Amino acid sequence: MKKILLAFVLVFSSTILFAQQTTYPVNGSYDTRPGMFAFTNATIVVNANQTLTNATLLIKGSTIQAVGSGLAVPKGYVVVDLKGKFVYPSLIDAFTSYGIPEVTVQGRGFAGGGQRQSIFVSTKKGAYGWNESIRPETQVKSIFTVDSKKADDLRKAGFGSVNSISRDGIARGVSAAVTLNEGSDNNVFLKDQTAANYSFNKGSSSNDYPTSLMGSIALLRQTYYDAQWYGKQKEEYNISLEEFGKQQTMPQIFEVDGWANVLRADKIAKEFGKQYIIKSTGDEYQRIKEVKATGASLIIPLVFPKAYDVEDPAEARNITLTQMKAWEMAPTNPAALEKAGIKFALTAFGLDNTRDFWGNIRTAIENGLTEKQALSSITEIPASFLGISDKVGSLEKGKVANFLISSDNLFKKENIIFENWVQGKRYIVNKMDVSDVRGNYNLIVDGISGGLLLKITGTTGGSTAAIERSGVDSVKTTATFTRNGDWVSINFNLKKNPKGDVRLSGYLTSASPLTFKGEAALPDGTFGKFTATYKDAAKEMPKRDEPKPTLAVGTLLYPFGAFGNAELPKQESVLIKNATVWTNEKEGVLQNADVLLENGKIKAVGKNLSAGSAKVIDGTGKHVTAGIIDEHSHIAGSGGINEGAQSVSAEVRISDIINSEDVNIYRQLAGGVTTSQILHGSANPIGGQSQLIKLRWGKAPEELKFAGSDGFIKFALGENVKQSNFGTGARFPVTRMGVEQTFVDEFTRAKEYEKAMKVKGNSVRRDLELDAIVEILNNKRFITCHSYVQSEINMLIHVADSLGFKINTFTHILEGYKVADKMKAHGIAGSTFSDWWAYKNEVAEAIPFNGKIMHNVGVTTAFNSDDAEMARHLNQEAGKAILYGGVPEEDALKFVTLNPARMLHIDDKVGSLKPGKDADVVIWSAAPLSIYAKAEKTFVDGIAYWDMEKDAITIKTQQAEKARLIQKMLDSKSSGVRTQRPFGNAPRLYNCETLEEYSAELNEKEHAN
Repeated sequence: MKKILLAFVLVFSSTILFAQQTTYPVNGSYDTRPGMFAFTNATIVVNANQTLTNATLLIKGSTIQAVGSGLAVPKGYVVVDLKGKFVYPSLIDAFTSYGIPEVTVQGRGFAGGGQRQSIFVSTKKGAYGWNESIRPETQVKSIFTVDSKKADDLRKAGFGSVNSISRDGIARGVSAAVTLNEGSDNNVFLKDQTAANYSFNKGSSSNDYPTSLMGSIALLRQTYYDAQWYGKQKEEYNISLEEFGKQQTMPQIFEVDGWANVLRADKIAKEFGKQYIIKSTGDEYQRIKEVKATGASLIIPLVFPKAYDVEDPAEARNITLTQMKAWEMAPTNPAALEKAGIKFALTAFGLDNTRDFWGNIRTAIENGLTEKQALSSITEIPASFLGISDKVGSLEKGKVANFLISSDNLFKKENIIFENWVQGKRYIVNKMDVSDVRGNYNLIVDGISGGLLLKITGTTGGSTAAIERSGVDSVKTTATFTRNGDWVSINFNLKKNPKGDVRLSGYLTSASPLTFKGEAALPDGTFGKFTATYKDAAKEMPKRDEPKPTLAVGTLLYPFGAFGNAELPKQESVLIKNATVWTNEKEGVLQNADVLLENGKIKAVGKNLSAGSAKVIDGTGKHVTAGIIDEHSHIAGSGGINEGAQSVSAEVRISDIINSEDVNIYRQLAGGVTTSQILHGSANPIGGQSQLIKLRWGKAPEELKFAGSDGFIKFALGENVKQSNFGTGARFPVTRMGVEQTFVDEFTRAKEYEKAMKVKGNSVRRDLELDAIVEILNNKRFITCHSYVQSEINMLIHVADSLGFKINTFTHILEGYKVADKMKAHGIAGSTFSDWWAYKNEVAEAIPFNGKIMHNVGVTTAFNSDDAEMARHLNQEAGKAILYGGVPEEDALKFVTLNPARMLHIDDKVGSLKPGKDADVVIWSAAPLSIYAKAEKTFVDGIAYWDMEKDAITIKTQQAEKARLIQKMLDSKSSGVRTQRPFGNAPRLYNCETLEEYSAELNEKEHAN
């Protein structure tokens, strides 16, 4: 055996290892001998479903010639006896940035001095698209170069080939599959075009747009439509759209952060008839049903959160329940995907150190992932995603000679990867021909009296050691034992005579008997020599091969964090008896009345109603109202609430960014809110499309949406819109005159666009921005306009009259009392604040009687929040209408119930207690407008999403859950696991003026609460 290995080493001292045709000249003599090797007597894992014992692998040059048992070794092959060893296909990583130049992202932003020059269109020279974040022209094959250091790190982890992706931009261009060989760039390509790549991150683009997640989504959607148009026209040459169109027939890889963005990406895929392969961040277990429903295949990272260092109770308070549960449950994600039948590959991308890959994959296996699935997910599945299954992913005749030689089953902790062959080239990870040094040794150290016994146990090569000394001061202690080839280092602490660390460094000098010699450093600073001579075999406790049970983890919550439920509350029939019932109908306020909820609707309102099988709630002393409706809210959104980089952003949709995990949903249910209109901010004259939601706590984003409701859009006037404080380089408009012109121009263009679209056989490019404006002209989308100053309100009314569109609602409108008559004449509603004033210049003339005056004139009037905190007590805001102006109680309640329902065109479904309407009902502890009133139960569709009694139980249960997780983290730290310092992670609270630049990191942080 040793002679064969010696010959093996000599063969590989050659600089040319296999025959390889090349266009490159050689400076010297050519050596075209192919490397021909026969690896015999091995356990060969052909793929996840086939394992051969006592088998042979034949390779010639860079290609597998044969695999099987009982194969005859052809003449001329070097025979390598791998008895007791395993051979596996080298691993494949479908998502890396290997060999790609690092991207530098320039600092961007809106405010903070704001003197930067706005950049509206691409500054890239050439016939490219208008936005630099759309860069499908990027071809990895043109920018790739071999990176020896990264290749070495990946090979040591077992990888033989990877998919290299340029991670820059929203449309990122085409990736390429390469091997991790260190040959020339020309000779490592397996496939020069593997997939078109996408993300929601604009990357290094210097363009202002997009600044938000919804802007990124809109831009990508528009690009798809632009490419469709481009393929049918001959007027424009556009490199970006040309390449984008060409890429639609190849696989599509979409990188996202978080399960919610998995769903968002899939919506785009469905719109354009695509099926993305989605590279996610590994939290799919939180919404596995919804992820499975996409039908998408996934690439998931083996990156698990570190435990938090919670020894300091003050710092531990910074950690949210979401963060704690994610630490515990993230390792269950691969198993959850396997159980759900979702096809997925595993990637090492995102690991701080590639060496952690195997530890994490074993952790996933301990948490339920099967070894068969694990192997398939790092070999065959990524190969199939990339269209390179004919080359790599399994060990079969004709495929590339990418394989591993290991000491044992690849997934065992004790396994050692000896070699990684890439394109038939040998890369040594760990020496295969090293001696087995396990055993008992007589250890003699200068300066230490008495004989010591060194015991080396564990894996082949020794991974653990212990020191014993018998006699009067008998000592038993563990030792650290590190080996690198024949060199060893041994550290131990005798604790007695001499007390302190003894450090030994030496090498193997003899194989019969095994002997180590070298230098010794003693605790007192003196130095000497040591010798360790083999005595006999060490006794090890026999290990039973038993499957490890799945580790116990906590319960999955919906939403995944504080106040989430292990089981969502269910719809049931409920009879509320003997309460004071505020109907908001002609019946007015009923005393000692009943309300029957059945099948998510209000079945009946009256006295002495029959319960049947309904659950009975005693309403004695309680008050019952319709659920509160917030006409102007910014909760439950992700990735920014403003897309303010352009004067018109009508193409963006709040519906694309609904965040069902926002704890403000639950908090506002506790204030009796059941329905909210989630609005775009006020950064530009024409903002984005709104989304009406019901506060169905625990449901997925799509399930929050108010089905069948009309579409709305946000317009805005005033200081926020013109952005004159942003500097001379700010985008148009920068004056109030410019704001008016923006409206005139946009509606004029929309009319021309609509007319052109109606022409048979038209070649008009579909414009998502103008589509929304046309909907306004056709009364299919309705305007909610942010407003303050009388002059601007008059301006927009005039523009609407002249261009033939209607304004549905002026929101904020703190000078509404000045223009109430005009609003009444035009049928415009007013949604205002109860008593906000003096917080900026344009509200200097606000008065607390504003709502009262508009109401008295006959304007449909509501009070809104525009603030996550205020929405929790909109009932009290309504009460202020009584304080300022003496609005009758029933009318005041309608300011936050029936009136906003009318504004939003949903008063046929909600806003009052009328049979047939949705069972959106609140039980109050006192009169609803009282500052002492508490919402004891809030029903949405007849489901009690808020229950004060259950909330107290939930708080107690989740405090116990946090205590359990804290103790688990403390135990984890005690066992030597790496930890991270706790950090606060407060959720983002949006209002009209919130401006930010969306990034994946921001989105991940937002969802870690």
